[in-house]
Amino acid sequence: MTSTVVYEGGLRTTNTHLKSGSSFETDAPVDNHGKGDRFSPTDLLATSLANCMVTTMAIKANSMDYDIPGIRIEVLKIMRSDPRRVAGIELKVHIPETLDHISEKDRTILKNTGLTCPVQRSLHPDVEVKVDWGVWS
Repeated sequence: MTSTVVYEGGLRTTNTHLKSGSSFETDAPVDNHGKGDRFSPTDLLATSLANCMVTTMAIKANSMDYDIPGIRIEVLKIMRSDPRRVAGIELKVHIPETLDHISEKDRTILKNTGLTCPVQRSLHPDVEVKVDWGVWS
């Protein structure tokens, strides 16, 4: 098993990673009867994409003798109703100037690695993903 999810009441859950014991709470969003005090499950879906992208990019960068600390990704989740679902995820990638030394070829490899990460490949094709690469455009 990977994790446990315990419903705490009040539209909150506690999620525990079994191997490490680390945990976090979720809350339903304000637009769906919650308080919005924590990540919602759909927030986690969108945020997981950004995490997966940057993690797979870092793995690839390490194999190319680079380290890519400081990359920051802003995440915007777009919801739709009928049925209620995540319809889109917009990501804005901020790359620090300290990574300007990476060649154009290697930047392309890293971007393609991020765009084909496991979470991206697991999303339904109806979820529209837009990525703004900032200075790596």
